[in-house]
Amino acid sequence: MTHTFLLEIGLEEIPAHVVTPSAQQLTERVSSFLKEQRLSFERIETFSTPRRLAVKVLNLADQQADIEEEAKGPARKIAQDAEGNWSKAAIGFSRGQGMTPDDIFFKELKGVEYAYVNKFIAGKKAIEILSGVKTAVTAMVFPTMMRWGSNDFKFVRPLKWIIALLDNEVIPFSILDVKSGNVTKGHRFLGKDVTIQDADEYPKALVSEYVIADSQERKNLIVQQIKDLAAKNDWKIIVDDDLLEEVNNLVEYPTVFAGSFDRKYLEIPDEVLITSMKDHQRFFYVQDENGKLLPNFVSVRNGVKDNIDTVIAGNEKVLTARLEDAAFFFHEDQKNSIADYVERLKKVMFHDKIGTTFEKMERVQLLSAILADYLDFDEESKANLKRAAQIYKFDLVTGMVGEFSELQGVMGEKYALIMGEKPEVATAIKEHYMPISAEGELPQTTVGALLAVADKLDSIAAFFAAGMIPTGSNDPYALRRQAAGIARIVMNQNWSLSAVQLFNVVEKNAVANPELYQKISPADTETEVTTFIVERIKKMLEAQHYNFDVIETVTAKTTNGFKEMLEAAKVLKAHSTDKDFKDTVEATTRVLRLAKKADLAADVQLNPELFENDAEKVLADRVAEIEEKNFNNVEEIFQALRGMRVVINNYFDETMVMAKDADIRNNRLYQLSLYASFAYKLGDLTKLNVK
Repeated sequence: MTHTFLLEIGLEEIPAHVVTPSAQQLTERVSSFLKEQRLSFERIETFSTPRRLAVKVLNLADQQADIEEEAKGPARKIAQDAEGNWSKAAIGFSRGQGMTPDDIFFKELKGVEYAYVNKFIAGKKAIEILSGVKTAVTAMVFPTMMRWGSNDFKFVRPLKWIIALLDNEVIPFSILDVKSGNVTKGHRFLGKDVTIQDADEYPKALVSEYVIADSQERKNLIVQQIKDLAAKNDWKIIVDDDLLEEVNNLVEYPTVFAGSFDRKYLEIPDEVLITSMKDHQRFFYVQDENGKLLPNFVSVRNGVKDNIDTVIAGNEKVLTARLEDAAFFFHEDQKNSIADYVERLKKVMFHDKIGTTFEKMERVQLLSAILADYLDFDEESKANLKRAAQIYKFDLVTGMVGEFSELQGVMGEKYALIMGEKPEVATAIKEHYMPISAEGELPQTTVGALLAVADKLDSIAAFFAAGMIPTGSNDPYALRRQAAGIARIVMNQNWSLSAVQLFNVVEKNAVANPELYQKISPADTETEVTTFIVERIKKMLEAQHYNFDVIETVTAKTTNGFKEMLEAAKVLKAHSTDKDFKDTVEATTRVLRLAKKADLAADVQLNPELFENDAEKVLADRVAEIEEKNFNNVEEIFQALRGMRVVINNYFDETMVMAKDADIRNNRLYQLSLYASFAYKLGDLTKLNVK
């Protein structure tokens, strides 16, 4: 015999972005509770609206599974004396298992006999256990939690009702003063209380009271109504998945409707209109068949079609007020020059421990110039980069960005074009913020990419120098995201840049321009900054499912370029099944381990006159050949290491590296260090597991 169990938690309205993860969390916690209680079930259906989180457990077992197991007790020598009498330890053990010493038997374990009893625990009925599901609810955690009344209990929003039904029988428990029952509530304005007579009736019983508890069903209704509206008006309605999810979690009974706004507002950049509709009003925007924005919007009402004209008029009025503000700022902002806005940035603090935004731009201008030289940018690109770096934050003090902060960079590009800047400069202004998320879009232009790298590099170096280093999950200035952005951009542009090279650019800039680094001193933070950036590359490689030892190997040297680290991981993975892979790695690691022991003077040179065998000379010649070659990729480096395997093995067969003579010993260690410096281009192979 199986049952259906229903658990519904009624609440004040939950924030839209919390609804779905909260419903999933409830499902996971109930599932864990049932498994811990040995109650089997077929599956769990999940339901959610802004006012309720619910689960329905199907084919729940009538009772717990019985337990039959052997309980282990004390060793025989402790359980019985020499005459075979039971000791207090044996009597206590058997009593603790609900048995007597007569039930004890002995089994040998690793050469020692121990006392055992066969333990049987009969499973309890599900109805006796399910009141404990309360713990699954009270253990839930949320991004933001509330207390109400004088209680210490915290939850996402105040509890209003609880349903706990096993088929048609209420499972009694309470949380604070809210007792479980079988009564739920319909739509806040259109519905009334509903008595759920049987758990199988849920969620159908709610539909008549204007609640669609199945979030996917609700979402499908919204999508279908939008498609019908688009077909009727010959529109292209842009349905953003995130917005759809948010809107779906704001309503219990969706009705889609369309509104409009005055065409005069179409002179405002599309991004402003879309932000006003999508981000601020949660409207879907509308395009014609050519992708041109139309003066219409689509929204979703939490209710039926009654008096929908009044709802439309209200939404149009709210949107028009916002668009009127946008139009005002758009025209007012153009009354000032870019130079005016840049001048204002001298009074805008980037951070009180670091300096102004204007000073940051000056640092970034110089950083980007050094990097452009290093990467051999052409003169035109350097000029565009210089101009972009001089002005790229100017839109922060415009009225539009003050009102719509999410448009920073976007309005910088728009205003730059309007005010006569080159398209390459304008695009770089927009792209320097990219990527804005872990998997966000990357800059597509080289000028925008380098400006983005320089800006992020300056932020990381500045905050580290000011002692504001991310700890644990605390990263208020999103420095981890910026470090990951640097790595992704560099790899995407196929630039050969390492964490050490980037830090050296900062250090060089600080030495040459101390007036821009009056509040911060990056000099002592090289290890912290370079390690921090490389840690992001490790995370990227983890996401690509590389083994831990491979990741540690290729990221061990912060002097290696980011793209070379990624290439090295690919090469090691690709060759890991080669017959000679293990021998190649082991030959190289012998060199690396000895080279790490070398403590040589800075002016030491290789002295062939100290060679005592041919193997030393052969190694010296081969290393010299390698140093003369210009390797194009990491694969060629690996093949060179593979080709050196026999040479290295012969060297160790014929040579005692740690010779008693100090000059000979140091000469050999230096010789190995030369080869090690080449091998390190692949990473630190001593960290690779080839056993």
